[in-house]
Amino acid sequence: MFKKNTIQFPKLLSVGNISNGFVAWLFGSAGPLLIVLQAAAKGHLSGSITSSWIFAIYGMGGLLTVIVSLYYGQPIGYAFSIPGAILVGSSLTHYSFNQVVGAYIITGILIFLLGLSGLVTKLMKVLPMPVMMGMVSGVLLPFGTEMIGSVVKNPLLNGIPLLVFLALSFFLRFSKKFPPILGAIIAAILCLKFLPNVSVQPIHITMGIPHFIIPSFSFSVVGELVIPLLLTVIAIQNAQGIAMLETHGYRPPINAMTNWSGIGTIINAFFGGHPACIAGPMTGLLVNKESGKLEHRYVAAIVLGVLSCLLALFSPIASQIPYVIPASLIQLLGGIAMISVLVDSLKIEFLWSIQIRSPLFLYNHNLWDLYSPYWSAILGSGWGYLGHRILG
Repeated sequence: MFKKNTIQFPKLLSVGNISNGFVAWLFGSAGPLLIVLQAAAKGHLSGSITSSWIFAIYGMGGLLTVIVSLYYGQPIGYAFSIPGAILVGSSLTHYSFNQVVGAYIITGILIFLLGLSGLVTKLMKVLPMPVMMGMVSGVLLPFGTEMIGSVVKNPLLNGIPLLVFLALSFFLRFSKKFPPILGAIIAAILCLKFLPNVSVQPIHITMGIPHFIIPSFSFSVVGELVIPLLLTVIAIQNAQGIAMLETHGYRPPINAMTNWSGIGTIINAFFGGHPACIAGPMTGLLVNKESGKLEHRYVAAIVLGVLSCLLALFSPIASQIPYVIPASLIQLLGGIAMISVLVDSLKIEFLWSIQIRSPLFLYNHNLWDLYSPYWSAILGSGWGYLGHRILG
């Protein structure tokens, strides 16, 4: 399968899968990167260590995306845990970076062992699909609202690409050959070039140099970070990616995907990177119908993986990207790319209406330092089980 998919890859490249892979990369190299930079700032990390952190998470994410997607012929996008970066930022205010890296390694070992045991597959079977898609909907919903907010912030810069997207989407036959999201990207580039009062900063090109980080182990850091990081990977990020794949007709290799998350997390740690995982929203972009036939959509993941590896090689540039492209424009492109994925998620979620309220209600709530999708899965499954027991 790996050899066959590798040979076919150049022939299967199309406007649709290239644009979806590019938007997925743009999405992962903008907002999430800001969170990592904020976490590094809280820990007062040097520029070289921060660059190494970025090198690890994007390089490993890119490599895993290419290898796993080619091997299984599925659009499996790897990246890093976004809520994990938020947790790490808080811990870096009172623990050393070496101690946090030690917690990464233990987290990676536990993730790998869970995948090896097969327990993750059983867990995914226990979680009902409407609940998993409720988690996904809750995560994606803010991107839809932020899309509208971006137009309010800058009506011309963000309104023109949105109108182009809507206009192209209206013509169904044409949109099958020319993806509306590509039209929006082209419109955005033209707006950046020609609209007045839009400042685009120049990029300074330098190569990234990874740094080997010596871990140290502390019971207090392990107690604070390991279980929350484990849950963000298994119960939030990976669960969302698996749900996306299953919804679109794939049979994802859940245990293998978990194993690679563990291996990636361990390797990341030695270069300062936090846990590797399946990127739920990015995988949602890759499985979009515009990426082609079901068996060919892995090509969009390869595009994402290659771009992520290039970003790792030039990791010092990565810290400049959010400042080169206006944040509101990135919000808009991410939002319109998520529209079809969000609609599909909501359709499946509402197949079991009794489970809807907890995932959607909790999409913006945290409790005991555990993020809302985790509680959505627990309460949604419990609420759905009770509903079926009561209503039959």
